[in-house]
Parts: sequence; C-alpha cells; structure tokens
Amino acid sequence: MEEGARSCLLQSRSSLEQDIRASYLMDHMISDGVLTGDEEDRIRKQAAALLELLLRKDNQAYISFYNALVRESYGDLASLLHNSLPLVSPEAEKSFSDGGTRYVQAVLSEGGVPQRPVVFVSRPALMNRVREKLYRLQKEPGWVTVFGMAGSGKSVLAAEAVRDHALITECFPGGVHWLSIGQLDRSDLLVRIQSLCFRLEQQSQEKDPSSSLHRPPGSLEEAKERLRFLMLRRYPRSLLILDDIWDSSVLKAFDIQCRVLLTTRDRSLAECVSGPKSEVAVESGLEEGQALEILALYVNRKPQRLPEQARSIVRECKGSPLVVSLIGALLREFPDRWAYYLHTLQQKKFKRIRKSSSYDYDALDQAMAASIQVLSKEHRELYIDLTVLEKDVKVPAKVLSVLWDLEPEEVEDVLQDFVNKSLLFRDCHHRPYLYYLHDLQLDFLAEMNRSGLESLHTKVVRQYQQRYSQGPPTSGDEECLYWFRFLTYHMAKANLTQELYSLMFSLDWVRTKAQIMGPAHLINDYLEYSTILDKENSEVRGHFQEFLSLNGHQLEQRPFPDVVQLALSQPDSSEVYRQALLQAQERATRGGLYLDWVNKSSLKSLSRLVVQPHQGSIYSACFSHDGTKIASCGSSKTLRVFKSTSGEKLLEIQAHDDEVLCCAFSPDDRLLATCSSDRKVKVWNVERGTLMRMFEDEHEEQVNHCQFTNTRRRLLLATCSNDKFMNTKLWNINKPSSQNTMFGHLEPVNHCCFSPDDAYLSTSSSDGTLKLWEVSSANEWKSIDVADMFSEQREQTEVMVKCSTWSAGGRTIICAARNAVFVIFDTNQCVWHLLPYPDQRYTHTQPDMTSYVSSLQLWDIETSKKMADCSGHLSWVHGVQFSPDGSLLLSCSDDQTVRVWETNKVHTSSAVCLKRDSDVLFNNGDITVVAADNRNRLNGRTGAVMFQSENQESRICCTAICSQTSAVGLGREDGTIQMPSGTSLATLQGHTRAVLHCQFTPEGHTLITSSEDTTIRVWRWRTGECVVLEGHKEQVRCFSLLTTTPSSETHLLSWSFDGTIKVWDMSSGERLQDLVCHQGAVLACDVSPDGQLFATTSADKTAKVWSSASWECVRLLNGHQDCVRSCRFSWDGRRLATGDDNGEIRLWNVKDGTLLKICSRDNKDAMDSLHGGWVTDLHFSPDNTVLLSTGGYIKWWNVEKGEALQTFYPTGANLKRIHVSPDFSTFVTIDNIGILYILKKVE
Repeated sequence: MEEGARSCLLQSRSSLEQDIRASYLMDHMISDGVLTGDEEDRIRKQAAALLELLLRKDNQAYISFYNALVRESYGDLASLLHNSLPLVSPEAEKSFSDGGTRYVQAVLSEGGVPQRPVVFVSRPALMNRVREKLYRLQKEPGWVTVFGMAGSGKSVLAAEAVRDHALITECFPGGVHWLSIGQLDRSDLLVRIQSLCFRLEQQSQEKDPSSSLHRPPGSLEEAKERLRFLMLRRYPRSLLILDDIWDSSVLKAFDIQCRVLLTTRDRSLAECVSGPKSEVAVESGLEEGQALEILALYVNRKPQRLPEQARSIVRECKGSPLVVSLIGALLREFPDRWAYYLHTLQQKKFKRIRKSSSYDYDALDQAMAASIQVLSKEHRELYIDLTVLEKDVKVPAKVLSVLWDLEPEEVEDVLQDFVNKSLLFRDCHHRPYLYYLHDLQLDFLAEMNRSGLESLHTKVVRQYQQRYSQGPPTSGDEECLYWFRFLTYHMAKANLTQELYSLMFSLDWVRTKAQIMGPAHLINDYLEYSTILDKENSEVRGHFQEFLSLNGHQLEQRPFPDVVQLALSQPDSSEVYRQALLQAQERATRGGLYLDWVNKSSLKSLSRLVVQPHQGSIYSACFSHDGTKIASCGSSKTLRVFKSTSGEKLLEIQAHDDEVLCCAFSPDDRLLATCSSDRKVKVWNVERGTLMRMFEDEHEEQVNHCQFTNTRRRLLLATCSNDKFMNTKLWNINKPSSQNTMFGHLEPVNHCCFSPDDAYLSTSSSDGTLKLWEVSSANEWKSIDVADMFSEQREQTEVMVKCSTWSAGGRTIICAARNAVFVIFDTNQCVWHLLPYPDQRYTHTQPDMTSYVSSLQLWDIETSKKMADCSGHLSWVHGVQFSPDGSLLLSCSDDQTVRVWETNKVHTSSAVCLKRDSDVLFNNGDITVVAADNRNRLNGRTGAVMFQSENQESRICCTAICSQTSAVGLGREDGTIQMPSGTSLATLQGHTRAVLHCQFTPEGHTLITSSEDTTIRVWRWRTGECVVLEGHKEQVRCFSLLTTTPSSETHLLSWSFDGTIKVWDMSSGERLQDLVCHQGAVLACDVSPDGQLFATTSADKTAKVWSSASWECVRLLNGHQDCVRSCRFSWDGRRLATGDDNGEIRLWNVKDGTLLKICSRDNKDAMDSLHGGWVTDLHFSPDNTVLLSTGGYIKWWNVEKGEALQTFYPTGANLKRIHVSPDFSTFVTIDNIGILYILKKVE
C-alpha cells in the first residue's frame, strides 16, 4: 500500500474503529476480490481486526474499503480517506468498474471521445469529483466546468470521467459527444459545429433510416438552432463535451439547454451562459508516485528502478502531466538522457522539450505563451511583473498593490482575471487570499524576460522604498512578512549592492526582522548573500552572523528582548557592538537604561549556533547524513527538524503521547524514527511529515533508544527499552512486527548502536554489561562485563552502562559507565583503557568524545588527552553527535537548547572560572573582586587578576574583603578561615564544618563567620581572639549587622533553616533575642536603613516585617506562591521588595503592608519561571525609583509602574548575588559557569 494511504489509515484508525460495522463493509470487499472467505472468518466482524488486515494489503484493498464506506453511507468517514486515494493501474481500474465494457467503448467511440492514452495513470480522487458533478446533470441540463492551467491533464480527465458504464446508462443514455474547440474564429467555429451536426444526423439516420440528412447550416445562428434541435429531440439526455474553450463568445454558441462538460483554463467562462453550473479544479501536478509511474511506463521499468533524476524531474516540474508525458515520450526514444532532460528543465530551455504526443502545441513554451496572449495589453504587462516572485511563495494582494501602485481593490480585480484564466493560483484558506504561480509558469516568465529581470527587481525595491520611506512595515501581516523575507532577495537580484549592505549591516533591520520573523531567516540571509556582502566587508558580515547565531535562542523569547542590550555583550571590536553602543548612548540621553559589559574582552564563545527548538528538556538530537538538517526531540513530546546552518524550522510534529526519548535519520535521510516513554516506536516521512509506520504492541516499557543501520544495503531499525527480557529488537519497517528480538540482558537496555558495516549491534544495559550481537542471526557474539572494571566499588552501588559507540573503522568500542569512560581496543581479549573524566557520552562517527554533564569536553582517544572544553550548556547534556564529516559537534541539553560547535575551533580555555560566592569592593571608581576559582584558588581582580593564592586543600565556600585594610578572608569546607597576607596565610580555626558566610565589620577590625555547625564566630582577626555565638539548631547561612540608632551599639542579626531569628551582642556573645519567625526555613533577612525594622522571608511562602524596638511582627505579607527567597527595603524605608522561587517580585507598602505592584513578565519564559530562576537578590537605587533583581538573569524595574526597564542575559544562569556600587552605576556578579560580569550603565 502506498505510504500516503497507509499514513491516512493510521491517523484515522480510532475514528474508523469506533463507527464502522465491519460486516456491512466486508461483503463489498469480498465481491471486489480483495478479501477472502477465510479472512472474513478470522476478522469475525471486528472493526479493529479488519483495519489491521487492511494495513497489510495493497492499494486495491484501500480503494475497495473506501468505496464500501461510500456505498454504506459512511460519507463522513470516507471523506477522511478521500485525499489519500492511491493510484491504480488501468488493469486494476477495470476490476472496480465497467469502464472497459464494449458498450462503453462503443458509445464513446461513436461520440468521438479520445481513447485512453497509451501511457495512463488514474487520478481517482479528481475523477470521482468530476463524476459526482456529472451525476447532477441526470435530471436537468447544466454545465460542469473542468478548469486548470496548461498541461494539467484536463482533457484526459474529462474523457476518463465518462468512461463509466453506470454513469452513461443512468445519466446519458443518449450518448456522449466530444468536440475539440481551441482558439477559433467565427468561421472555424461554424465549421466545427457543422461537423458535429453532420455526425449526429448521420448516427441518427443509421438508427432511423426514415430520417434524412439536412444541408449544412450557413451561419452560426442557424448552426446553433440545428444543434439545439438535435440535442433536445434526437439525443435527449446526452452529454456534450467541449474541450479547450478559450472564449466566452464561443461558449454562447452552445447555450442550447443541454448537458455540457467543458474543459478550459478560464474558470469564469461559464458565467456567460444560462442554467445550473458546477466546477472542478484540476490540480496543476500529479502526486510524485503517479508521475513516476508515468515515466516508468514510458521507459518500461518499475518505478522503484528509475534513476534518481526521475524524482528530480518530477519535483522540478511539480508533477505537471504535460511535462512528465513530454519528457517520458522523449525518454522512450533516448532512454539514457535522464540527466540531459533534467538539466533542460532546470535551465528553463522549454523549446527543447518538443512535441512527442498528441498535444496541440509543438513545445512547452508555446503552451505557456498561448495562455498569456489572451490577456489585454495592460494586464499582460502587469503579469510580466510577477516574474520577480520566488518559487513556492504565496503573496497577498497588498504586496502587488505596492509593486503596481494601484489600490488594493483594483489589484484584486486584476488577480481575479489571472486566476480565472489559470494563470495564477489562489490559496483560499487564508484571509486575505494569497496568490502564487506554478513553477512552470514562473520558469517560463523568467525565461521570457531574462534580459529584463534586473530592472523588474529594481522596480520592486524602488516601489517598496517609495511606499515605506519612513520605515519598514511592522504590522506582522502577510504583506509585512513578505517584505521582511524577500526584500534582500530583490535587492540582490537587482544588483543593488549598496542598498543591500546598508540594510543588512544595520542593527535596526536586524532588530525589526528578528522580532517579526525570528533569527533563523536573518541567519539564512547572511549565509545566502555572503558572497555579495563579503565584497563590502566580510568581517562585518561575520559580526552580524555570529551575533544572531549565538543569541538566536534569546531572540525567540517573548516578550522580545532589547536587541541593543543583547548587542552590547558583543566584543568591542564588533560592528554590532559599535552600533549598539551609539544607540544606547543616544537612548540614555532620553532616560533609557543600558549596561555595558566592560570585562567581556577575555571571553570568546566557542559555539557556532544555539537553537531553542522545544519548550522543555531535549533528550536527543542528530544530524542528517548529508549534514544539512538536525532533528531533535524531548519532553515536549514533539519532533522538530531544522537547518543545521541557521536553525530555521523545516518540520514540527506532535510525535508521541509522552516524552520522546530518541530520534534517528535513516541512511538516505528520507525517514526519521522516534521512540518514547509511551512505549511506541514511529517512523516518519521527513519530507511530508507523515506517519509511515507505528510499532506499538511489542515493547511493554519505555523505549530508550532507536537507530537505523548505517548503510542502505538493508534498512533495519534497532530499538531498546526498559523491558525485563525482550528489551532489544530489530525491525524491518515494511513489516508490521519485529524481525528479531535479542535475549540476554536482564535489566533495561539504555542504548544500542550498529557497527559501521552494520554487521554487529552493541547494547548498553543497566545490568552492567555491554553486549555485541550478530545482526544477521540476532545471536549474542560477545558479552563484556563492564561492572567488573569497578571491582572495588561494585558491591556498594550498581554499575549502569549508559551508552556505547564504535570508532569509524569499527575496531574500537567506547562505552560509558558510572563516572568512567572505557576504550575497548580488543573485544576478544577485552583490552581496555580508562579515560580520566566522569560521565561521558560519544558519537560513532569520530574517535573522540564529550561529557555527559553541563560542559562538554573533546578528547583524543589515542593519546587520552583532552582536546577542548565546550562550555555553554546550563544543565545536563543528554546527547552529542559529530556531523558526517566530523567538522561539527552537536549537543542537546536539559537547558532546552541545541548547540552546534566547530570541532577545529573549540579549545581548552585559559579563562578562569570563578565561584559565585564572592565579595566586591568599590573604591573611587576602582572595582576589586574576590572569589574562588574552579581550581580552588582565591582570586582578587580589578578586571585582570590582581593576586591568586595557591590551591587550597579544602574547598573555598565564601570570601570577604575589608574596605579599610584591603584584607581578604576566605571560609573553607573544613571549617577553617584563611587570611592571605603577602605570600603567607594566617589561619583561624574553630568551626567544625563548612563556613557558609564571612563578613568584615565596617571599621575592619572584626571578621564575622557563620557555619554549617550552627554557630557564628566573631573574630579579632589580627589576634585570633574569638567570641562564639551558639543557639541555632540548623546551619546559619547568613547574618546582618543591626544598628537601631547612630549612637547605639551594633548588634548581630542571624537567621537559620531552623525558622528562627536571633539577635546577639557581638562583644559578649549574649543572645539578646530569640524569635521563632516562620514555620519553614528563614531564607533571607534585611534591615531597614534606619534600623527600626527588619524583614524576613521563608520557605513557608510568607514574608514578615518586624520591629527592632518591640521585637514583634508588625506586618505579615501573604501572596507568594513559592518559597520567598529574597527581600530588600528601599532607601527611604517606605517600600519592601520580595522575590520568590517562581521568579515573581512583589512590592509592598511598609507602613500598612498593602501590595503595591507585582513585577513580572507578561507570560512565563522558556525556563518555566518569570525570572529564569529563583529571585536571589534585590537592590533599590539611591533615589528609590529603580529596583534591581537577579535570578536566571538580571533585571531593572521601574518601581512606580512595576514594569521592566532592562534585562541583561548572562551566558550562564542561576545568579546568586549581585554587588552594586553606591551610585547604582556599576553591577558585579558571577554566573553558574564561572563568568564574571562587571556591568556599567551607559551614559
């Protein structure tokens, strides 16, 4: 059965099973010969069993089932299958109708109906539509118009429609009479009608010898009356077929109240005659399978044995019946000219495709020209302007209104004329209507106007510039989309290089187009026109392309980000940054807020492209074998295919009912397999996006992985699952059940992989083994107990083999288990080598590997040396793959992105990765940052590294810098505090567990530390004296100094996961207050500027305001829907800001506790949070008009309106704390991948 028919049955299966009575349908199908009595007994009247059997049968069974639905009044269900009716051969067609009876042949022969072409393929859906209209003529005269463009097969279709015994006997017992018209003048028309009248009279005399022949009519009026008499008196209930009508005046000669079927290119012709009318539109092209069958019949081959050029010919002409037939006839004479005729089509040399059939024109170009010549001169000039359109592009009338400088209503009238004459097609599924040309029409126009193409495109650009002189359209409608998509195309074709440079090297154009169309189209433009742009400045073109490629996932966000702010993160040498800085400076004079990342020069992104194809984790991504496409899938239950160069979406399918765990291309890239937690395996047609095959009954648990064979010799699909025993299967996709099942693993199989020559399949299992299977026999060839390689740890935890892959030569297998990677050089003796990095995952096309955590690493397996660090992902990396040529590396992650890396450009970065626990000192414009790095060294820097300690024996947990003495303190995991001094370290010992926070007092003599050991220590750090504050029952993560009046002593306020706040006398260590504040952990606390109040927030989703005089709660603030993680008083003490783990920020009136504003985005972003993560820190500006917040990114808010003023997107995420200069002009923070950000307001 054809792929389209099978897919339609699968998609309609549930509706059919619910509604049909199988017994009613099987009688018809048995009489058609597609079901046997034994099959009827096995089905036992069950609809599901009938459909299962039907899926295993051929096209004839599908058509028989469809006809049975129609006969049994299941019209609504038949309509589901109608558009996918498969083609059948003439012999098969006869088995379902009486089209081949002698009676029908006699009637049609007498009426002059052309015989079926020697090479013929049925178009059942269209033919049934015509017959349906003809049946309406059974009771009364009328008109049926069959219309379509030149060469669409109208005449063959009309002749085939009446080749039906039931139709003739029931509707047209008087006969069927065919008259070919064409482009005629009045004298020629008279001759044609005279000939028809003579033929009718002669046939009448043969039946009734008493009737006599009349002299030929002498005028058209007399001929019309003679024909009327014959059709009404001697041939009542007969059908007159008028083939190829061009002119309404010709048609009026046949307005004689009879039954007429006419074929034409102009659908409006029938408006000039009287009587009921109906019409059938003939699609301009055959289905690919039908067109290939025609070519196969001409050259006497099976369709599947045709060369690849056959498919290309069909695609090039969009299945035009005329072109396919002409080329097929030529190939019958010259069967080795496939490439020649394909080249002829591609080069638009239509004159070389000359007459080899009974068609009326000597060459294809003459057939096209004839249609255009019937237009008025004015309309012909307008039609020529359509030469500038791109293939397969539909345009609204408003675009042509700009081009022609006409009112939209006038344009629509012109277009209606073109549509009526089949010179243009209209898509009525859109409002307003969209219009398009067939490829052949467009090719003909391009060939006819080859010398004037440049001036035609120039006209388009000039008309656009005149209409939109004040700026591009931003309405987002179809007209707006057209200009953003194709303005650059018209400029390039018009050779307007300066206009193209100015447009594409403009940040304004990038911003507007990205907002309306997304970044992928822009990236395509820079790739497509790179040759032109590079003549002006290849470096600038690279700047814009890199900016879009690496920020595309940000530009997909809604609300749309500020492109100027994004561009300020580009290198200072970039033209994108230069333009952004100028715009930011200009906007700052008008009150705009922009941040310049002043220390970014040392960073370089190693990614080539970043795409966010799904909402949710991405579990699998893979290259197509030609490297041009990428497929991805994940928790969103969807499958997406996009361009590997730009990320432009090519296909998106709602693939499964649960998470899609893996996707894989077939060797020829025509198919995609997916597997899912819903236990189903599906195979999709990539080009059409249709379901080809579904395997849903054999796996009983989630299917973890799927992979096609690597070569085309014998296409197999391997799947593995969480099933207990039958967990690895091989499938032939042309069969409904699995071909083989591999038995041996006793636990879930996580991954399977074919060897490069497809002789073996490797499987990786949670039972701790790697097994190799012979594909031909499905027998186990070798089992490698990877768990034995962890002999010392095996008894403590289970060893799960995550994945495996083969080297390109197939001699080496690499597998990952627990925190190790094993390179197995000799499978017979299990000679292996261990690579020194945890949790890796690999590809099978290159002998290199990457890590399974949030950073990727590239290794050389022969030398066991790391080749590159690829940092950028913000969460677990689930899959990696090299492109077929090894030049690119693909990775996908829980952070919802797919990244593409250039393997020859990635490298091990020398940049220091800092920890987020840091301290910053602002001093007269100088900025000093103190933080630990990824090598556990203490770093002090003012942009460049100021000092760097030796590696610490214990992990550094927190740091502090003294504003008075520039002393630095660091707290370690082992509970010690280190005080670097020159080249030596002073050590303060006392804490028994990790030090979580440390802070110097303002005068600098005292260092305060808190710890996991539940204590706080107050150190006279120069002497080592210490006061211990004990009382908390859980770890103390932070504390704050509390001064109620300028003259009073400074007390210490501490909070803990135990839900309490405690107030301490730092000198004596006395606990002054012990407040049980919340039912959950206290997560944050802030003291008002005057010291009279302090606020607490908690995991119990509340915030509270306390009096430092009475130590009582004065305000309870409810409303947050998640843990309240941060809080901050405004400098005037009138407002309190609180932020929660859902990304929401609330502004409260401190005086009465009322809610003033909720600062949040219009909708949730891709990370399922309003702030890209928890709101971890808050700061008010000194004038209390701006609020700063950190989370997944940094935001500045208008306090009065609660609206976002600006957003800064870091490379990483999960910002923990931000340090703000006293004048609110400089901001310092570190993200979760260790990048330091020093941001300064643009003035």
